[in-house]
Amino acid sequence: MSSTDTLENTPQPETAEAAHIHEGHEHTHEHQHGPVLNPDCTRELVLDVPADEVSKAFRGVVRSYQKYARIPGFRPGKVPESVIRRRFAAEIRKEVIDSLLPERFNKGVAELGIKPVGQPQVTELTIDDGQPLHVKAVFEYLTDFSIDGYKDVIVEKPAVEVTDEEFHREMEELRESRATIEPVEEDRALVDGDWAQISYSGTIAGDDEAAPLAGEDSLVEVGGKDTVEAFTTVLRGAKPGQELKAEVIYPADYPDAKLANKTVAYDVTVKAIKKRIVPELNDDFAKEMGNYENLDELKNRVREHMANRKRRSVEAETKDKLFAALNERFQFPVPESLVQDQIDTRLERGLRALAAQGMSTDQMRKLDFARLRAAQRDGAVAEVKATLLLDRIAEAEGITVTDEEVEREVHIAALQSREPVETLRQRLTQDGGLARIREQMKREKTANLLYERLPA
Repeated sequence: MSSTDTLENTPQPETAEAAHIHEGHEHTHEHQHGPVLNPDCTRELVLDVPADEVSKAFRGVVRSYQKYARIPGFRPGKVPESVIRRRFAAEIRKEVIDSLLPERFNKGVAELGIKPVGQPQVTELTIDDGQPLHVKAVFEYLTDFSIDGYKDVIVEKPAVEVTDEEFHREMEELRESRATIEPVEEDRALVDGDWAQISYSGTIAGDDEAAPLAGEDSLVEVGGKDTVEAFTTVLRGAKPGQELKAEVIYPADYPDAKLANKTVAYDVTVKAIKKRIVPELNDDFAKEMGNYENLDELKNRVREHMANRKRRSVEAETKDKLFAALNERFQFPVPESLVQDQIDTRLERGLRALAAQGMSTDQMRKLDFARLRAAQRDGAVAEVKATLLLDRIAEAEGITVTDEEVEREVHIAALQSREPVETLRQRLTQDGGLARIREQMKREKTANLLYERLPA
């Protein structure tokens, strides 16, 4: 067995399994091409298995097939070896490879003293009964890198206290959210700030085929920031019952594409004047907002909510800046397989968000995924680097996660998924989910430690 370095570097939760090396054809010397690897995180491993061991493996697999194979015309256990070898040639070859390579691959990687990431890619494979088995494979691994001085990496840690200005703005937004539109009783003309209830019809100049524009009982704020100026001009000073004409020239960048850069002649009828009423901040308002005894209780709850929200926001933003600073300080290559996995995760997250917003599966199929993947790459690289740095810092700090902490997390996940705890635990145990939960919790602990150490 020999091992040869070619490129180098990157990590993975578990050792890559040679069982996933794809076998070639008998009497062949194959060249296989897999996903692009990062040459700075890549090694090459050459494995040669003696002919006698290969023959022994073939005999063992063939005997197993003879014992269990059911072939018409032959009694169970009496199928000739030649028939077995011919009938199950591909399956036998695969089982021989799976029996000979994984242990040798893992041993070869261990001798290199590195941790493989992702699955190995076969560049050469020769296998035949009675002949030596020859395999050459490349794989990514996690390179060694220094974290010396990570405690010196500092970013600004903003204050998390809610200011009086922020609190006042929040309360005003709360008032605005409960505003109502009420009819104006007195006989008067429209003024800025009023809401005109109108019906309208409009025709687009120079476009006889365009469907007419029409609306009934539409509300338009006179002088409002979202109201076209031409409407404000004709509505200002008008009274209910008046019929008006307005010519609107829409700009080229108008959001509604069918109106952009068009001129529309409108006939408008004013039907009523309404006023936007914003409620007063008092005990009655507090009671309408929920189970609050008075305004003071509402204010306390609002301020408490704002403080928690701001704390979470500041903490998340500060950690992002800290990770970016750590990434800038410590330069090292990352395995392409990890980057691609992270791009997959980011895209899945984005697609779930689009689905939640109503995008159909057919619409998603039309997306330019090559462009989307390219757009996610820089963010994915940064996230992978931050994860690897956190893992190394956790090791340096001796940060651990207890079984009790993992169990609490499993219980929370079970509640969220409405799944029995035992069922979820069993599934997570089988697919490696418990180990992933433990690693993620360790990273969160590490990130929290780094954040708490930042000077206020």
